[in-house]
Amino acid sequence: MMGRQEVQEALFYRFRIEDHVPADHLLRRIDWVLDFHAIRHEFEALYSHTGRPSVDPELMIRMLLTGYLYGIRSERRLVDEVHLNLAYRWFCRLGLEGRVPDRSTFSKNRHGRFADGNILRRVFEMVVDRCAAFGLVGGQAAAVDGSTIAADASRERKDQPEAMQKTCLQRKRSRARSAIISISWRRMRERSTKDHNIKPLNTCQKPIRRPGLSRMGPGVSVMRPII
Repeated sequence: MMGRQEVQEALFYRFRIEDHVPADHLLRRIDWVLDFHAIRHEFEALYSHTGRPSVDPELMIRMLLTGYLYGIRSERRLVDEVHLNLAYRWFCRLGLEGRVPDRSTFSKNRHGRFADGNILRRVFEMVVDRCAAFGLVGGQAAAVDGSTIAADASRERKDQPEAMQKTCLQRKRSRARSAIISISWRRMRERSTKDHNIKPLNTCQKPIRRPGLSRMGPGVSVMRPII
């Protein structure tokens, strides 16, 4: 017999978010090396001693790490994902009923308070120190990250570095020679025009042919300004 799910709201739920995040989840392994207690006193220097309590800066930094780890670039989408995803909620210490900060609050702290200070660098250094303490960092090799940009190079070129530098130097000299010739030619034209009292051609004028005869012959071209 086919079963049918009955939707009935319960008054109480027995639910523990810790039981629903797998033990091998990426956020669990990262949370293991995070310790914000060592740098919490540096957070206090960024806030006023009066007024209402703010959103916990540790919560917003954990949200930032979540966005970086999972490629969530949009702040609006990050707020929605933290609100819906149980693993993200567990990592951000929100539980089931914790309120996710508003997007505007998150954005102002990210581009304002955290950007002006050195907090994110301290978080990075704290993670490296923790990894070194547990023997995960040996200090013998380094990983370098870079961005791919367009370059004047080809996979098919097999020239030696000296030959490539010589070719680059020849190109620079050729461009400089062309610029010098262009400047010299322009100065010669200006000097010739000045010596013969020739007015430069107005680019806003165009020739208009008028029918009829004149001393210059039929169909003479007369320059008239464009209005």
